[in-house]
Amino acid sequence: MTISVLIVEDDPVAADAHKTYVNRVPGFTVADTARTRADAVRVLDRTPVDLILLDLYLPDGHGLQLLRALRAAGHRADVIAVTSARDLAVVREGVSLGVVQYVLKPFAFATLRDRLERYLDFRAAAGGEAGGQEEVDRALSALRAPQPAALPKGLSAPTLSAVTTALRDADDEGLTASAAAAELGISRITARRYLEHLVETGRAERAPRYGQVGRPELRYRWRRHLPAATAGTSAPEQA
Repeated sequence: MTISVLIVEDDPVAADAHKTYVNRVPGFTVADTARTRADAVRVLDRTPVDLILLDLYLPDGHGLQLLRALRAAGHRADVIAVTSARDLAVVREGVSLGVVQYVLKPFAFATLRDRLERYLDFRAAAGGEAGGQEEVDRALSALRAPQPAALPKGLSAPTLSAVTTALRDADDEGLTASAAAAELGISRITARRYLEHLVETGRAERAPRYGQVGRPELRYRWRRHLPAATAGTSAPEQA
């Protein structure tokens, strides 16, 4: 079984990375890419696909508007939403329109590979007629994401969430460990440990801040997109 995939993503760097990721997973092939809602409709009118990797923020409208129009036009492809959207109301609406998985940006190859492999298992298990409730449950369970990996010793999920939110909400200059510590009411050493964890897991990047007397201080920034150069790596997953 080979699953044909349409990538709908307006950012060219992210689109190239997603294409590389999909083509690395056995059983999947990228049929085409589209940068806008209009492009996606044109592609699907000439090339039916099995699965759409759909960015929700497109230059000519929301991805769920596109999906709603596709359903009305009779397109039945399943959808994996690849997005930075974290509104659970959007998630709920997406599920009602056939979104089978959500992958939050930025992410590593291992994350998307896991979701694609689970989707492939679902397609294999959902073929034909179920012999009973157990087979139905087994088919649906293939789509469920695994439990989050345990955090390194000494890190807690609530503090990681707080640091992640502060970094994601920071401006383009990012945050230093001192600034994060002051904002969250934690020590600078603690803030730096969590910021370094985000760097190690591919969710943030760091660079030295020069221009002051003494040793330069590291500045951390949330990674909005994975650069194409990292498309061949398999860094740890993001939250």
